[in-house]
Amino acid sequence: MRAGYERAGAREAYDAVQAGEALLVDIRHAALRERDGLIPGALVVERNELEWRLDPRGSHRLPEATGHDLRVVAVCDEGYASSLAAESLHRLGLHRATDLAGGFRSWRAAGYRSPPGSTGRRLLEWRGVSRCRAGSRAGPCPSRSGAKVPVTSGLSLVAAGETRS
Repeated sequence: MRAGYERAGAREAYDAVQAGEALLVDIRHAALRERDGLIPGALVVERNELEWRLDPRGSHRLPEATGHDLRVVAVCDEGYASSLAAESLHRLGLHRATDLAGGFRSWRAAGYRSPPGSTGRRLLEWRGVSRCRAGSRAGPCPSRSGAKVPVTSGLSLVAAGETRS
């Protein structure tokens, strides 16, 4: 399964994201993200939506799914599910897709995780509008902190680290 691509280490993934050369995609499920925290700058797309959201030709793609040359680095908890995700992205034609060897645990061990409430780069997480406290109406969606978060193309962005109802 991993024969078709070279896995990224934590430092390589961090450097590629900082240089704007890769899109880091956190595919961990909500319970793990809530338990362990988020990755600064990562796009959160749960594993069961990954292909729908990153297929550049798909009607449900995210704005970040710009083309088949996009370098995606998938991140799961330990590096197993992300290998399956990278393989699946290759089948969609994302030939530069890879995963983070060791997953989030290796990311954290390398010291790249921001502590809760850090003042670093603002983190955003894709959420379905129906999960927004404001319901499914168009327009700004208030977060628990009262900050307005825009609703875009049927999805809302929620500031990471906030408690959601």
